Amino acid sequence: ATPTAAATTAATTTTAATATATAAASHHTPPLPPPPPLRTVFFGGGTPSLVPPRLLGRILGALDQRFGLDPAAEVSMEIDPGTFDKGQLVEYMALGVNRVSLGLQSFDAGVLKSAGRAHTLEEAHAAIAAVRESGIARWSMDLISGLPGLTLDAWRHSLEETVKAAPSHVSVYDLQVEDGTAFGRWYPPGEEDAAPRGGPPGSPNLPPEEDSAQMYRMASQVLGGAGYEHYEVSSYAQPGARCEHNQVYWANKGWYAFGMAATSHVGQKRVARPRKMRDYEAWVDAMMPLTPLTPPPTPPLPLTPPLTPPLTPPLT
Repeated sequence: ATPTAAATTAATTTTAATATATAAASHHTPPLPPPPPLRTVFFGGGTPSLVPPRLLGRILGALDQRFGLDPAAEVSMEIDPGTFDKGQLVEYMALGVNRVSLGLQSFDAGVLKSAGRAHTLEEAHAAIAAVRESGIARWSMDLISGLPGLTLDAWRHSLEETVKAAPSHVSVYDLQVEDGTAFGRWYPPGEEDAAPRGGPPGSPNLPPEEDSAQMYRMASQVLGGAGYEHYEVSSYAQPGARCEHNQVYWANKGWYAFGMAATSHVGQKRVARPRKMRDYEAWVDAMMPLTPLTPPPTPPLPLTPPLTPPLTPPLT
């Protein structure tokens, strides 16, 4: 969640005498103005669409109570095929969600299976239909290049199907194989093109590096030819449909982040929460007595659609 202006901090080094003088005069210091309301909220990581609408409403209510929500705030939510239907999406929209990001990843059934995705191609098409029927104006689709078994022809097919679906925004990510993950065990560094070690029977190889580079160029060509602006490394948008929240990161502005492993950036400082569940639960338990919260009010009224973001958005 991001405020319209980054919070600032000031550090001073004083002697005991000056510290005492400062404390004595503190009652003359006018209080700081309250921070501006949040301009963007983004529910991401994991599968937010598994969260029941009533719980999402409580979270939005708590954010509104603590920080305030701008009436024109962009409220985005990641959703995965097979985890929601049109009715559930309409409930999210009634709570204020006005932008969704569909984690489709590929239009190839075999690639979805080898990548370990939980949804099928049929569920992917059903999810697109549900999003379009819900009437939500701003929605994004996520694709991933470099997946096991992905060919250049299959990648072009996914891009062309994406253009047919006509989302207002497309995110194109290249698979990154990292240590400590299943892919990291199956495809050790330096051996990405080799047959996988372990993994599901019949697991295919990763595409050669030169193919992955070609997939990046192909995405820019196909989506650009369909009228999408390539405005960030991995982001494409129809005119006026850039993701306001994503641009906060690129501009190195401030944001609040909540949840396990979440990292906030406030006052030019980053604050990370514990990355393991047990540590995170202990951290939350320790914080609860220090930050008592009254029950949030009823969910906020639906937010109005965000204004078309300018080329250089205001500080968020």
